[in-house]
Amino acid sequence: MQSAKAIPQQGERIQKVLARGGIGSRREIEGWITEGRIKLNGKTAHLGDCLKPGDHIHVNGRPIVWEKYAEQPTRVLVYHKPVGEVVSRKDPQNRPTVFTRLPKLQVGRWINVGRLDINTSGLLLFTNNGELANRLMHPSSVIDREYAVRVLGDVKDEVIERLKAGIELEDGPAKFNDVQFYGGEGANKWYHVTVSEGRNRMVRRLWEAVQITVSRLMRIRYGPIILPEGVKVQSHYEMTPKELDKLLEFVGLPKQTPIFKPDEADKQPWKKRF
Repeated sequence: MQSAKAIPQQGERIQKVLARGGIGSRREIEGWITEGRIKLNGKTAHLGDCLKPGDHIHVNGRPIVWEKYAEQPTRVLVYHKPVGEVVSRKDPQNRPTVFTRLPKLQVGRWINVGRLDINTSGLLLFTNNGELANRLMHPSSVIDREYAVRVLGDVKDEVIERLKAGIELEDGPAKFNDVQFYGGEGANKWYHVTVSEGRNRMVRRLWEAVQITVSRLMRIRYGPIILPEGVKVQSHYEMTPKELDKLLEFVGLPKQTPIFKPDEADKQPWKKRF
């Protein structure tokens, strides 16, 4: 892969530069510009404005050293979230958050790709690339999320068909794209279900709508990314350059600067996950 290019002399769009540094997604930053929350060289910025060498920018009154984002490589973490952690930077109830377990970034910030509620465990993605996060989350991307679900009691075939056909929830119709039985003994049964939306508690609410109790819920896949078997709860795995290339290609973004040396990449435990 080739190194990321520096900001050209004619400039780059504000939202593109700031999204690269993890300040937010392009869509979010465009909203901030429209709301007048971004100033360029002391004046309110407008959509279409570009950053050029020597420019100064403030977001919500805070100065941003944006030049360092010109060479900012994309990084992606696969985190194994436990039950009991919240997907928030700070929690008013002082509950543990997923961000406390992540490595520190010298530039930018980690952005969570979607959310998992406090009682759901499993795969949670983080990246420092706001545009990548936006493409992975945006409804237009229609990216599958797969969950392992433990339910109480037997589930009849007609109930499965209802869940796949669609059920009206309080925020609109929803369905499982696929439902597969994965075994179980006694009262507990395991299923794998797939959805292509990220609505709040959607998987649980669909089961509840057919009077089935979920006793455990774990996300095991997000698009092409599978939770690696070797990644224990409360630990993470950083994607290798080859894996990152495939993910960027999957969402239609160009390849980025490598974040590992080749010999370091060879030592990574996650092999052939794509």
